[in-house]
Amino acid sequence: MGPIRKAEARVVDEAPNSVALPDPFPLYRGGVLRGGRIAYESWGKLNAARNNAILLFTGLSPSAHAAATPENPSPGWWQRMIGPALAIDTSRYFVLCVNSIGSCFGSSGPASINPATGQRYRLDFPEVAVEDIARCGYETARALGIEKLDVVMGASLGGSVVAAFAALFPHGARRLISISGSGAASPFAIALRSVQREAILRDPDWQGGNYAPEHPPRNGMRLARKLGTITYRSATEWRQRFGREPLAGNALRASPFAPRFAVEGYLEAQAERFVRVYDPNCYLYLSRAMDRFDLAEHGGSYRAALAGSQAERVLVIGVESDLLYPIHEQAALAEAFEEAGVATQFTRMPSLEGHDAFLVDIPRFDAAIRAFLA
Repeated sequence: MGPIRKAEARVVDEAPNSVALPDPFPLYRGGVLRGGRIAYESWGKLNAARNNAILLFTGLSPSAHAAATPENPSPGWWQRMIGPALAIDTSRYFVLCVNSIGSCFGSSGPASINPATGQRYRLDFPEVAVEDIARCGYETARALGIEKLDVVMGASLGGSVVAAFAALFPHGARRLISISGSGAASPFAIALRSVQREAILRDPDWQGGNYAPEHPPRNGMRLARKLGTITYRSATEWRQRFGREPLAGNALRASPFAPRFAVEGYLEAQAERFVRVYDPNCYLYLSRAMDRFDLAEHGGSYRAALAGSQAERVLVIGVESDLLYPIHEQAALAEAFEEAGVATQFTRMPSLEGHDAFLVDIPRFDAAIRAFLA
């Protein structure tokens, strides 16, 4: 259980920097947070006018560590996109990546300590909404002295947060980039995430959310991550990448149901890695937030929600092979921005890597984002 204990220690203090949220901090769905904090990492320098900042929102599971820093030189989840002369050029921009509220990498969430009790919040943490993630990013920028962002961008969950940001803070950014996001989760995505949550909730080790740090609901988390991983890529990529290749060293196992194929080994490795670093309650909270988000709540339609946007330009990127957030959902966002009078560019990526293409098909995403920022 050693690796599990080490991973649980990380959930409390992952990022080296954090800011205090306004106290009390009212949440979108009615709860109130006291003593809240948002963890962040940054790259580049803020100029004297404080108008060269990029605010970056993450997907469901990443931390704020999008690229290497002096404090943490390990590669980040977008290492090949952020840096000097890269698409997100840190010689030009001050890049600020925030860890979502409700996550487990330094920001306030179910895994963090409730200052009122000295114990982990667990299920006492108030419900989190995509709108709360957007507002926390906005408040983090303000705490750093940034009144208006040059760019607000994000992918996956972060792509939806960008849409929420545009509705909540119409004057908050000059430009917006939404990647593989959605204005509202489809029934298909909701169904998938409901099964992922059920795998955790039905694991006896979950214990109503009161599991010990050294005994998390491992089996439930493993199954949830495997199902998620399948939906993050495309069937074409699975076929090209693995085919029916056998799993090395597994042929002589006694059980007829033991993994036999390389793709099964890949899913197992992904699941084990995830269990070691992510908190189950945080997963439940953010998964539900993704399901409940509906941009149309802000005015009755996407167009009405974005009608007040003062953004000068918007880039919306969708991936043709995305199973989880199909490209017609990004097309709907782009159309809403256009109808709201914002100069909008919609880019269809022919990537084979599905929802995760923005993490893998770097040349295409580099070119699109580099051209937009230029």
